[in-house]
Amino acid sequence: MENHRGAQVADAARLGTKVTFVMCAMPMQNQNPRLIEALSQLDQLTNWEQRPRGEMRVGLEPILDLSARLGNPHRAFRSIHVAGTKGKSSTCALIEAGLRHAGISVGRYASPHVEHISERISVNGRPVEEGALAEALFLALDALRAARAEATAAEAATWFDLLTAAGFLIFRDAGIEWAVVETGLGGRLDSTNIVDSDVSVITNIGLEHTEILGRTRAAIAFEKAGIIKPHSVVVTPLEAEDEAGAVIAKQAAEVDARLIRPDFSGLKTIAERNVAVAAAALDVLGEGGVTAREGRAVGGWLIDRDAERESQLPGRLERFTVPVAGRRVCVMLDGAHVPFNLEAVLDDLSGMDGFAGRGIAVVALAADKDAAGLLDVISRYGVSPIFTSVSNRFRSPAELQALAGEIGLASEVIEDPQAAYRRALERAAASGTWVILTGSLYLAGLLRERVIGEAR
Repeated sequence: MENHRGAQVADAARLGTKVTFVMCAMPMQNQNPRLIEALSQLDQLTNWEQRPRGEMRVGLEPILDLSARLGNPHRAFRSIHVAGTKGKSSTCALIEAGLRHAGISVGRYASPHVEHISERISVNGRPVEEGALAEALFLALDALRAARAEATAAEAATWFDLLTAAGFLIFRDAGIEWAVVETGLGGRLDSTNIVDSDVSVITNIGLEHTEILGRTRAAIAFEKAGIIKPHSVVVTPLEAEDEAGAVIAKQAAEVDARLIRPDFSGLKTIAERNVAVAAAALDVLGEGGVTAREGRAVGGWLIDRDAERESQLPGRLERFTVPVAGRRVCVMLDGAHVPFNLEAVLDDLSGMDGFAGRGIAVVALAADKDAAGLLDVISRYGVSPIFTSVSNRFRSPAELQALAGEIGLASEVIEDPQAAYRRALERAAASGTWVILTGSLYLAGLLRERVIGEAR
C-alpha cells in the first residue's frame, strides 16, 4: 500500500513550463489541493509499488519518450547513480550530505517514501515543496496526454515513470549541479537509468524481486550492473570472487568503466559500510576535478559527524525509547525485507545499548519477498514475531504464522498494525525486552508517527 498520508499532499499553481521553488525543512501537515489533484491523476496509472509484480512491464522506451517531450531534463545535471539490495538509500543520503557540505548544489531522488511523497525528491538536503512537486507532476501528465494522443511510447508510462520525470524536471529548474539518483527496482531497465551518470554505485546484491530480476545473485547483479555507463567509474564492495561481484566486474570491463572497491576491513556495522561506499564515490569525484567551495578536492573527508547525522533517513535503523507501564522499551524501525538485510540489522542491534538478548518483532512482508528466509533469520536471532499486514499486496499474517510453525518458531497474528505494535510494547515492557518494526518500509511509515509521538 503506497502510504498516501504523504502521497496525497501538496499543491502549487501552474506557473508555465518552469517550476517555482520553495523548499521546506519538514513535510507539511496541511494537504495542498493542487498536489492532491496531481496525485489523484497519477494514481490512475499503473503503480508497481502497490501491485503484484509478476506481470510487471519494465523498459526505458516510455520514460525516454516522456523525457524528450519535457526537454530531456536529465541532461541538465551530472549524476551519481546508486543501486543495490541494502543501503542504497542511506548511501545516497550520505553522498548528498557530503556534496552539500562542499557547497555544491545537489538533488537526491529516492524511493520509496515512508511518510510523505516529498521525501523522494530533495534539493540541497530539503524535501521539495508541495507546490513545486505538483507543478512538475502536471507537466509530466501533460506530456503523457500528448503521447496518448499521438500513440507514442510514453502512452504506456507508469506511476514511477511520471514521478521520475517530475523529479528530473525539479532538479533541472532548481539549477542543481549534481543529482544522486537511487534506482527503483533493479537498474538496467529501471526508469532512472536514463541518466548518463559519471559514477555508478552498487552497494551489494541479495535475492530480491526474483520474479523480475532473476533467481540467482548473478542474474540480479546483471540487472543492477546495467546502470554502469561507458567510460565511467563504478564503486562496489563486492569482490571478483563473489558470483555477483564477478558479473559487475565483467560488465565494467565490457564498457571500459573503472572499478573501485572500498575497503571494508575492520568495519562492523551497516552504517560504517555505507559511509565507506559513499566516501569512495566522493573520492572518485574529487579525482575527477570536482572541488568544494574552498577549492579543495571533493572526497570522503566531507562525510563527518554532521553529514552522518543529517543523512539519517526515516525507517532505516531509527532508534527510539518508548515509556510503557513504568518501563522504557527500546524500539527500532527498519524496513529490512530481505533476509541478509534483516540479519545485518539484527547483528548491529546486538551491539547497541538496550537491544541485547531476545526481542519482539512486528513484521509485515510483501508477497514477493522471501518469507522463509526472513523467518529463518528471525528464528536464529531469538526474536519473537507478531505478524501483521498493511495491504492486499502483502502475505497474510496467517500464512506467515503457518510458515513460522514449520520451523518451530512461536508467533502471534494481529491483523491491525497499530494493535500489533501495542501488543509488542506491552510484551516487551512485561519481559524487559525490545521491539523492532520490520519487513516493510510501508509498515514503518504507517507506525512511525505514533512511535515518535510516544517516544521520550
